[in-house]
Amino acid sequence: MRGPLLSYGACAMTRPLILVTNDDGIASPGLWASARAADALGEVWVVAPARQWTGAGRCMLAGLSGTATRVPPSAERPWPAYQVDATPAQTVQIALLQLLPRQPALVISGINAGENVGIGITISGTVGAALEAAAFEIPALAASLEADAEHHTAHEPRLDFRVAAHFVSLFAREILTRQGLPPGVDVLKIDVPHDATPATPWRVVRLSRKRYYRAVPVPNGLPAYARRDNPEDVFEPDSDAYTLQVLREVPVVPLSADLTAYGALDTVRAWFQAGRSTPANLVQESKA
Repeated sequence: MRGPLLSYGACAMTRPLILVTNDDGIASPGLWASARAADALGEVWVVAPARQWTGAGRCMLAGLSGTATRVPPSAERPWPAYQVDATPAQTVQIALLQLLPRQPALVISGINAGENVGIGITISGTVGAALEAAAFEIPALAASLEADAEHHTAHEPRLDFRVAAHFVSLFAREILTRQGLPPGVDVLKIDVPHDATPATPWRVVRLSRKRYYRAVPVPNGLPAYARRDNPEDVFEPDSDAYTLQVLREVPVVPLSADLTAYGALDTVRAWFQAGRSTPANLVQESKA
């Protein structure tokens, strides 16, 4: 099991510490919806980037100050909170190394405005922040709410995060109660349909190997992105994309930070051995 629930020595009787972060920035309503959802489960600290970092992945950029600024509490947001001049992954590092009073039992990243499904999740700053927590051996939950592209980088007040927050609470409670994630699992990723209710079914599925968004060329500019047409024909029935788009259920995907294709190790060894230039041959040829 990863990340024991209560293993803080003198602090053993305290409530579990929960770090809430995101990639949409400190002003995102989805961030504070996660904080409210986690409040009944433990001691909540909010540490988030100072600005929008959608699409940042797990990047570590130079040139940012890393300055953490305290956000004054309010009646609606009573938790200790900081905004950081850093990427989502760097923000998690700064929270863990400099700000939090002890190691958290759980990191919640999100709720992101916009779903993160399919092979494009490596682009996601929401997932990137969760993977950075996993690198510190802390279980993480990455949560996203389905939203149209125009809402991905804007803090749209009309987005309703309440149902997504219900599922954050549901899975966060499970992780804390079980004192971590199953062996080999570093991050639990959930994506909530925009029309979901608390009664919407959820299912454990795999990551789709298909690109979820199709790239649309823009003259003299970066590509735009749109959801794929006919998802029932494009995505695998046991995938997160199909579960979200076709079944309109909540896909729950266990992720590993280890990208090794273990099932293919023997295949790749045999593939090289069957080739004219195996790794050993390449070494010999380079010496000739």
